[in-house]
Parts: sequence; C-alpha cells; structure tokens
Amino acid sequence: MRIILLGPPGAGKGTQSERIVARFGIPQLSTGDMLRAAVAAGTPVGLEAKAVMEAGGLVSDKIVVGIVADRIEEPDARRGFILDGFPRTVEQAKSLDAMLAQKGIALSTVVELKVDEDALVGRIANRAAETAARGLPVRKDDTPEVFKSRLEAYRAQTAPLSDYYAQAGKLETLDGMQPIDSVTGELMRILEPHAETAGA
Repeated sequence: MRIILLGPPGAGKGTQSERIVARFGIPQLSTGDMLRAAVAAGTPVGLEAKAVMEAGGLVSDKIVVGIVADRIEEPDARRGFILDGFPRTVEQAKSLDAMLAQKGIALSTVVELKVDEDALVGRIANRAAETAARGLPVRKDDTPEVFKSRLEAYRAQTAPLSDYYAQAGKLETLDGMQPIDSVTGELMRILEPHAETAGA
C-alpha cells in the first residue's frame, strides 16, 4: 500500500500519518529525514546531495527522487509506505511516477484532506495567543503571518497535484475539518481495500 497524503500546512497530515503507520505497519517517509539519512550513510545519491547543500544550492528533484528510490528498497517499505512532504509539485509527481514505474510498482491512492484555510489561520492565531499568554515563546512557524505565507506557497506549488492525481484516477478527498477521530475513520475506510489488495 503506497500512499500520498495531500493537504495544506495544519490540515492534520502528521497526526493521520501516525495513525496509518500504527494501523498498517508501513513507514512514513519524510523527504527531510531521508535526505539527512542518505547524507549520513554516504550513499552515492547522499554524497551528491551533500555536495549541493554544502555549496549552498537546493537539492534537485532528480536527487530527491533518487533518495526516495533508495529508501523504498529497504525491508520496512516493501509492504508499502506513506510519502510525507513529497511530491510538492506536478513535475516531482511525474518524476516519482516514472521512478515507480521503473520498479514495476504504482501508487495505491492519494488522499487529500480538504480544509477551510481561514479557519486554519484562526486556529494558528489562537494557538499563538494562548502560547504568548502563558509567557512562552511563540515559534516563528506558529505566527499567522508565516502560516499565511506557507499556505500561499502550498496553493501555488502543491495544490495543482489534486488535478494531476484526479486525472490519473488516484485521488480521494475527505473533509479535514471534522474531529480528528472522524477523519481517521474515513481515512481507514478509504485505505482498507488497498491494504487487502497489497496484502498489508
């Protein structure tokens, strides 16, 4: 069972990924974690990434796809995986599809958590105010201004993936504004058939 979770920052992807991991026993693959691990392990693609990063450059899609390709060969990912934070663009999605096709595997499904962005901004603003009221420092990521810019980046770069995967017949959507347990219930109903066909 190979899954991509889509949704803007604050949609609850991290929480739901943890529950999928617990239910189906497949790893959640974060590109940031995979990149650091590949660099630390000194793999060929990790060394390539290290050279780019040390030169102050951005790691290319080709390198990231190479790191994903290596990671999904590891034993814990043989039965499936959840991709977190990748792909971020349609170009990355096409590269991912090509790499998976070379390996003779395909994505099982792509689930998008639909949310009300204004409500998310309000939630972040409340959290920041509560944190400040307790006399604690507010993380830069938790300010409404930074959060709004992250939402804008998501809309510009990542939101087009919805259409891309819908056209491929892979997209399922659900209401991410429901209570967390309700979202989990719907998510499990979507994923269960894929677990059966994958033998996971």
